[in-house]
Amino acid sequence: MALGTMGRLLGTAALAAVAAAAWGQAAWRPEKAVEMVITTAPGGSNDQVARLIQKIWQDEKLVTAPVLIVNKPGGNQTVAVAYLQQHAGNAHHLLMANPTVVTNYLAGITPLSPAELTPIALLLVEHTAISVRADSPIRNLQDLAARLKADPDSMALGIVARGGVNHLAVSLAVKASGVDARKLKAVVFKTNAESMIALVGGHIQFVASSVTTAMTQAKSGNARVVAIASSQRMGGQLAGVPTFREQGIDSWVSNWRGIMGPKSMTPAQVAFWEEALARVAATEEWKKEVEARDWGGQFMRSREFAKYLDGEQAAARSIMTELGLAKQ
Repeated sequence: MALGTMGRLLGTAALAAVAAAAWGQAAWRPEKAVEMVITTAPGGSNDQVARLIQKIWQDEKLVTAPVLIVNKPGGNQTVAVAYLQQHAGNAHHLLMANPTVVTNYLAGITPLSPAELTPIALLLVEHTAISVRADSPIRNLQDLAARLKADPDSMALGIVARGGVNHLAVSLAVKASGVDARKLKAVVFKTNAESMIALVGGHIQFVASSVTTAMTQAKSGNARVVAIASSQRMGGQLAGVPTFREQGIDSWVSNWRGIMGPKSMTPAQVAFWEEALARVAATEEWKKEVEARDWGGQFMRSREFAKYLDGEQAAARSIMTELGLAKQ
């Protein structure tokens, strides 16, 4: 191992040890009820992740203050972020964040950039699934592209955020197949679960959603997943679903989930929450749920998460500019 690499690893270990010590010494702890703000309505994948964290915090007594889940859907997922910004410096308010904090800013939907938030921890990465009804003649991305070319008005797409990662994933897929992605007829729902219900009911023809939500309907025999925006094929019940790359589309995007706080949080406040989340990620319950729900566990502490976000913003800017979705 190179000395530079070893030094960075030792430095990271030292920072983690300092954070754990500060957490144990109660340099800062929540003094009243904590709000975990969700950008979507109850039942969606963001909500599911937040409620699992809430449960583990309570069951393991990692956070002794009450933790309330506050759903604030709307505004293409900007309402929740705006609400968080009303509580600058108040670490009793947390956001279950996803890539829309980046894409909404790049699209000009909101003036609030990710720099206006405090990165605390990355929790996982969830891939995008493209689904159709179980009785649909569409079997793969080539069939989808052919249908869109032949009769674009007959195909309505279900998403939860215009310009969000799921929307970008399906846009990249159809664009690579020769379809003008800017002309996709997209219908925005409050949650991925609602979009899948609309698909099963025949109100829309395909959905770009989280893998977890898609599999709920696929397991029931109501829907079929035709592609996953992953760099490699997944296992378990998804082993038979081809990736974008296997279908000739060499691109995929990261649909991460993380916890962010309002701006102006203190180092002690960040240290408490990142350690509380690190302990969640280390529990057997979390690991089992990550595996069962086909989530990609990828825990990062605050500093590493901030660097990750910089890379995600640069990648999203490039993709959205190519698709004509970025504000000029």
